[in-house]
Amino acid sequence: MHGPVSAAWLLVALCLASGAYCLLRMRTRGPQGQGAAGEALMGFGMAVMAVPAAFVTLPAAAWFAGAAAFTATGVHAALTARRSPHHLHHLVGSAAMVYMSLVMAAAPAVHHGRHGGAGGLPAVTGLLLVYFAGYALLAGVRLIPAPAAAPGSAGTVSGPSGWGERAELALVCRLTMAIAMVSMLLAM
Repeated sequence: MHGPVSAAWLLVALCLASGAYCLLRMRTRGPQGQGAAGEALMGFGMAVMAVPAAFVTLPAAAWFAGAAAFTATGVHAALTARRSPHHLHHLVGSAAMVYMSLVMAAAPAVHHGRHGGAGGLPAVTGLLLVYFAGYALLAGVRLIPAPAAAPGSAGTVSGPSGWGERAELALVCRLTMAIAMVSMLLAM
């Protein structure tokens, strides 16, 4: 990636925080824990991609290893998509990570600001940008609180017992990673 170093470090911090939270979610059972491993890998992988080139330049073999890891994640997401449609999002995210890894492996000088050429295929980059921007907007809308129940209504709602079981935090994590993906695709 190229761009302002301070923005890159902020992106690294956000992706690391998202990956760490997804690791916490892996400990929960039920719908909040499903897919958390893939999301943790995505967060940590995006953090590595966002590290400024002035700090470290990874060899092409590291990018190929990342592409292989995200290919495996994508295969898992494709196999589990029948059980949960959310895994389709994981499939698209894994495909985007494979794409960015291969672009960075093929032309690392482009992504480290050594010359001004564009990286990747504009059509693929554009489609991924539209998808992740749309996903970020949808996730943001889903975070808008629902109207409060009328006073005296029947039924009490008990809150989740742990951080990993909070659906809104999982959604914030996904929103953060979608926004990070948009910024990384724009920087390609």
